[in-house]
Amino acid sequence: MEYGAIDLHTQHRQIRIVTADGAVVLERRILTRADPCAVVFGGRARMRILLESSTEREWVATCLETLGHEVVVADPNFAAMYGTRTRRIKTDRRDVAALAEANRTGIYRAAHRVSPAARTVRQGLRVRDQLVRMRTPLINLLRSQVRATGRRLPTGAADTFGRRLAALELPPWLREVLRPLTERLEPLAIPLREAETWARQAAWADPVARRWMTAPGVGPVTALSYRATLDHIGRFPDAGRARCWSKRVGISGAGAVAARRRSMRGSIAWRPAAVGGSRSWRSRGASRAASMRCGATAETLMPHGCG
Repeated sequence: MEYGAIDLHTQHRQIRIVTADGAVVLERRILTRADPCAVVFGGRARMRILLESSTEREWVATCLETLGHEVVVADPNFAAMYGTRTRRIKTDRRDVAALAEANRTGIYRAAHRVSPAARTVRQGLRVRDQLVRMRTPLINLLRSQVRATGRRLPTGAADTFGRRLAALELPPWLREVLRPLTERLEPLAIPLREAETWARQAAWADPVARRWMTAPGVGPVTALSYRATLDHIGRFPDAGRARCWSKRVGISGAGAVAARRRSMRGSIAWRPAAVGGSRSWRSRGASRAASMRCGATAETLMPHGCG
């Protein structure tokens, strides 16, 4: 049986194929496109191919699986996988050689491959998050410029900021100064409304997210963030590992430290939303026991960049 390894990069990728005894069959550098991949691997017998977890991993893995090969996406944080690579000089050829040897000997740790449904939700949430990040500094700057003239905008939701600003009496010179910002704020309103509508519909269509929203302070975005990041619960060997991953509680035993480190890397996408939900739950008159549990959750999450 042959074993393959691919060192992925934005423009090119380094490929190496070895036999069961370590002899090099093929080593080549090709473009990171689908056609060269089919030319190299299309006519070969079924093999196991190791990839590092990266941005391009999923479409490359799908292409290779279409050609009939077994694909393993490996965790790049597993240091033992690079045990045969020298630390003095790092090159693509040495990286792919280490990956091929790790594949041949089985010294790797497979990373979780996100399901297509969860990947689609993650992409939608990232688009919404980027739109919000584009709108927030515009609103902050407009509000500060208005306050500098002794005026204050009425309170309200972010999506009504443009209407509240237009209804405010401002000097013509100030309105003209702020015009470039207001003109960029208005076009963001439509895609943001569409993103919010999509989030509500997607959350209500998912039974797990819908159940999450029964908790006070947990809305569609928080529920979808957790659901898409967790993906399917079957990837955890037991409930303790899942709880540790989500940073709700620690686990005991020899793997506690390693599991906590993995959770600090893997669950960062949903932590800000979870902290907001925990704080809201704690402030809405929940029972003392529930408030203490939510407070512990928030305090556990906040030291890792979510405060």
